[in-house]
Amino acid sequence: MTDTISNETSSLTSDPNGSVQASAKSLAEGPGVEAAKDIICGSIAGGLGKVIEYPFDTVKVRLQSQPDHLPLRYSGPLDCFRQSIQAEGFAGLYRGISAPLFGAAVETSSLFFSYRIAQDILQNALTIDPKMDGSSLPLGALVTCGGASGAFTSLLLTPIELVKCQMQYPVKPSETPRPGPLLIISSVLRNHGMFGFWHGQLGTLIRETGGSAAWFGSYEGVSSLFRRNSTNHFAKETVLAKTEKAPVLPVWQQMVAGASAGVAYNFIFFPADTVKSRMQTEELGSVGGDFLKRRTFWASATALWRQQGIGGLYRGCGITVARSAPSSAVIFAMYEGLRELLG
Repeated sequence: MTDTISNETSSLTSDPNGSVQASAKSLAEGPGVEAAKDIICGSIAGGLGKVIEYPFDTVKVRLQSQPDHLPLRYSGPLDCFRQSIQAEGFAGLYRGISAPLFGAAVETSSLFFSYRIAQDILQNALTIDPKMDGSSLPLGALVTCGGASGAFTSLLLTPIELVKCQMQYPVKPSETPRPGPLLIISSVLRNHGMFGFWHGQLGTLIRETGGSAAWFGSYEGVSSLFRRNSTNHFAKETVLAKTEKAPVLPVWQQMVAGASAGVAYNFIFFPADTVKSRMQTEELGSVGGDFLKRRTFWASATALWRQQGIGGLYRGCGITVARSAPSSAVIFAMYEGLRELLG
C-alpha cells in the first residue's frame, strides 16, 4: 500500500497507520512476527499466482530452450501450445509444477520478507525514525530495496528453476519414462556436485535484481498515483471518523498496480532469463536428463545472439508479459488482503 507524504511514497510493507501508537504495537510484536506474516502471506500469494501462470511458463521455457544449431521446433507461442497439447494433453503443460510451486512460495515470501528487511536497513542508514509520522522512504529508495530483495532471492531460486526447466524441457515420445525431480537432482549431484545447482546463477541474479526493482517500484509508483488522486476524497472521511488507519486501495486498484509490476518485471530483463533457461536445458543427455557440457552465461548469450539476434533473446517475451500481468495482479491483491486480515 502506498501514500504520498511530503513527496515520499509509503511502502508496501510499511505500517499504514503512521502513528506512534501503531508503530509501538508493531515493535512490540517483534520482527519475527512480521517476518512470519510476510512468509505466510507471500507463500500463499505466490503459489496461487504460479498455478495461474504455469502453462504459459512451460511454453515460454520451450520457446527459449530451442537449440541454436537446429531449425526452430515452434513457430511461436500458439504453435507451441498446439504441439504440446497434441503430444501430452493439457495436463502436460502442468508437468513439473511441484518444483516451481514450491519455488513460487519461496520466491514470493523471500521477496516480501527481504524487501521489508532492506527497508529497515535503509531507514537505519538514513537515520530515519520509523516511529515518526511521514518517515516513509522515497520511491527511489524503495526501488533500491526491491533490487536488494531480488539479489537475495536469486540465491534461493536458481536451484529450483534449474529443476523446473529440466522438467519442462520437451522430450521425444520414445524417451520414456520422463525424468522426475528426484532423478534430475541426483543427476546434477552426480555430474556437477552441489554447486551444479547454481548453474545459470548470473542470469537469475540479473533478472531478479533488476526485475524485482522494477516489480516493487512499479507497484509502489502506480499505487502512489491512485492514492494521490484519491487524497481529497479520503481526507474528509478520515478526519471526520478520526481513524488512525490510512485508506486501503480498492482491490481493483491493487490489481492494476500489480499487473503493471508484472509487465515491468518480465519485459526489461527478459534476455537474461532467456539465456538462463538455455543454460539450464542445453546439451541434455537423452537418458535421465544428464548434462553433456555446460557453457558460461556470456558464451550462451553470444551463441544465441550470433544465431538468432535480438529476436532470439526475446523469444517467448510476449506470452510471458501476457501471463505476468494477471499473475502479479493476483499476487499483490492476495498479499495485501492477507496482510490486512492478519493485521
